[in-house]
Amino acid sequence: MPNPDVIVIGAGGGGPVIAKELGELGLKVTVLEAGPWYGNKQWPMPNKDRGSLSSSNVDDLDIGLYRAQFNKYENDMNDLTNGKLRWGPANRETPPWVRNIQHRGLAWQNAGVGGTTLHYLANSPRAFPSAIDGIWPLSYRELIPYYEKVEATLPVQFAPTTTKEELFYYGAQKAGWPLIPTLDVTTSGYRPQPNAILPVNEHIKNPYVSLEQLSWMEGCTLCGHCVKGCPHGPSVDKVAKRSTDVSYVPLALKTGNVTIRPNAFVIKVLTEEDPAEGIRTTGVRIRDTWTGEIEELKAQCVVMAAGCVETPRLWLNSGLPTNPWVGRGLVNHYIDWVSGVFDEQDLQSILGTGDVHPFVGHSSGARLDDPGTGFIQVTGMSPGLMASLTYGFSESGYHFTNESDPHRKWDAKGRIVGEELKSLMGDYRRTLNLLLLANDQVDQRNGITVDPTIEDEHGPIPLIKYNPTALARRNRKRLLNISSNLLKKAGAKNVVWSDWPATLMIHMESTMRMGYVVDTDCEAYQVKRLYIADNSVHVNGIGGANPTLTTQALATRTAEKLANQYFRS
Repeated sequence: MPNPDVIVIGAGGGGPVIAKELGELGLKVTVLEAGPWYGNKQWPMPNKDRGSLSSSNVDDLDIGLYRAQFNKYENDMNDLTNGKLRWGPANRETPPWVRNIQHRGLAWQNAGVGGTTLHYLANSPRAFPSAIDGIWPLSYRELIPYYEKVEATLPVQFAPTTTKEELFYYGAQKAGWPLIPTLDVTTSGYRPQPNAILPVNEHIKNPYVSLEQLSWMEGCTLCGHCVKGCPHGPSVDKVAKRSTDVSYVPLALKTGNVTIRPNAFVIKVLTEEDPAEGIRTTGVRIRDTWTGEIEELKAQCVVMAAGCVETPRLWLNSGLPTNPWVGRGLVNHYIDWVSGVFDEQDLQSILGTGDVHPFVGHSSGARLDDPGTGFIQVTGMSPGLMASLTYGFSESGYHFTNESDPHRKWDAKGRIVGEELKSLMGDYRRTLNLLLLANDQVDQRNGITVDPTIEDEHGPIPLIKYNPTALARRNRKRLLNISSNLLKKAGAKNVVWSDWPATLMIHMESTMRMGYVVDTDCEAYQVKRLYIADNSVHVNGIGGANPTLTTQALATRTAEKLANQYFRS
């Protein structure tokens, strides 16, 4: 096989985007992904057999396999140790890959074609303009055409309103928040969630069309299983939730210029001294996660899209030039969870039904934005996930051990157990869950290094350090008060504050920052022909908004810059 023009490391949120864009420009691209590839005929049993080496044919995508492998079972899909959506190798009989998190916690990421977009909720808001202008080395206006291209490609549109969104809007209005139905958010208010999910199936209310028939048609079925990986659609490229494996990957393969190789963990970026360019990349060294075989691949350019943890780890393990900002400045939206339990009669008077139906609709279909502070979003989960996230995950211990606070707006804080837990789970259908994500600021003490004493088969493991700053703690407290008040205004009889630990990391950004590690084209200052196309190039936490769309917009722009710089002919 001839050497590609470009190697892309990682097939998550950003890698398939830049691969598709480069492929459409006529460049030969090889994408290397550490995890498995679901829904591809070349890997009919991706968790049990090595299968083929790579695929470059869109006809290899198989919706029957995809549906069988994304089965909606909570434990089979989301178990962090051996679930299909875990950070680990394809062979589920082997343990997950280890990260050393300094303060016990979780970096909730996936390996596999599609990466963490396999279990993301498809929330795709733009960055808050106030977090870009005057802070980033490029303007918000410069990002808009790239936002628009990604939004049209996925596509992104405002989520439909189901019962939980309607109740959220009711509470927001009662609490005095205005509606802001816009993509460019400059003021605080509530709005439908911009989601990368196809429009609702036109037959969803047709009594003569069964749920099984609906699931084979194009369009969202409002099944509420986004976090387990959406399997619904007539073909892989028409699956409702637009994770990159069903959106950008098929488009990349259709160019005829992109090859994707799963089960290939990149362990080193190769470089050489060039008289004209100085240090430049020449390719990568990879390890086959099934056989352990090591090989090297050459290319004219390399794009690192392995994420905020693995991209700096790879830089450090590759012995690339020292930079005080490599891996440093980790921003994580300081996350929390607040839930309101409602009486059936109150819901009936507000909604015309006695249930919130948290399992119906987009998993997150509504949000309240407070630029600079962060945001609050409705989040409906299936019973097992909801029970663990709401009542079983807290840094405050058991709720009955926490002292009462006469000024609080919540009724319980911390873990709920025993008969009280049974009672609350009995009210599952009448519970509205709110996810809080507080904006943080860059702190060079937070970040990714490599453990000096522990190695795995791919080299020294990543050591993750994150402590929320004072700003993040103030922001989270403000969001807690806003959400508790909103639930009370909506009529909740019981508000539970879970008080999640700080080291639950979902929105990680800024470990290879633009202007510090890479230039405005996202090319590394110190290594020519080495680009980065993941969340790590963000200068900050973009004001608190979900980061994926901004990463995808930047990846689209970076493809243009890379091609113009090195492949003008």
